[in-house]
Amino acid sequence: MKKILVADSLDKEALDELKAVPGFDLTVKTGMDEAALVDTIPGYNAIVVRSATKVTKKVIDAAAGLEMIVRAGIGLDNVDAAAAKEKGIRVANTPAATTISVAELTFGLMLSAVRQLGRANLSMKQHKWEKKVMSGTELYGKTLGIVGAGRIGLAVAARALAFGMKVLAYDIIEIETTLDVKQVTLDELLAQADIITLHIPKQPKYVISRDEIQKMKNGVIIINAARGGAVDEKALLEALNTGKVRAAAFDVYEKEPPEDFSFIDHPNVIALPHIGAAAEEGQKRAGFEVVRILKEKLR
Repeated sequence: MKKILVADSLDKEALDELKAVPGFDLTVKTGMDEAALVDTIPGYNAIVVRSATKVTKKVIDAAAGLEMIVRAGIGLDNVDAAAAKEKGIRVANTPAATTISVAELTFGLMLSAVRQLGRANLSMKQHKWEKKVMSGTELYGKTLGIVGAGRIGLAVAARALAFGMKVLAYDIIEIETTLDVKQVTLDELLAQADIITLHIPKQPKYVISRDEIQKMKNGVIIINAARGGAVDEKALLEALNTGKVRAAAFDVYEKEPPEDFSFIDHPNVIALPHIGAAAEEGQKRAGFEVVRILKEKLR
């Protein structure tokens, strides 16, 4: 019998299927902090998390008999993969499951930024009729710069092309796609793009800092639905205040939840609470991918 701890919420249908797998003994216990997880983890063969639960080195060191850590999502920011590797514990995730969810949200952010939808919505809820100050632009004919042309980046590219946009992309490896996407250097992308969107894993340093912002077009729009810490939020706030950057739309932040809301409070910033993958369909695909992984690798 393999004991599995589900430490974050999982799609109900996927959870029911996992419970029905012969040889699996399932426990669902969510909302644990590090101390609670350290006390709970011994004796389990696998743990399933999303983004809330942190599988730290301390947790991994406390685990006895742990064989697998499965993250129902794209990144592994909340899992100490190096510590797991040292202990011979497999780490898996579901990188393709929420591609459409995040790509669609990115496009929603883009549309909201060019047409001031968030600001207009707040204005109406304040019982104002600010029709004359809510002007915007079309996406049609604009140049979109995609930083990171993996699954999500290319899914965004496909949608941008359908809107009649020109698409440039930067990646550290050669981009393989049949889409009409031109691969360029980062400097070329910064100089030519009207809108820049990031789709990269967590980085050790800023990809977009003050120097990169200065290379951009005046009035550029910046979208980040990838990982917090890829953009220097203080430098971006300065650029928003000067008008160098016209607008920004973010789903992720350097600190989550944020402690300093000065960037988020800017009127030309659209801010969401890291909900890019929080679509029912994406979470269902992620849940069933977790089931598949555990069936194949743990039994």
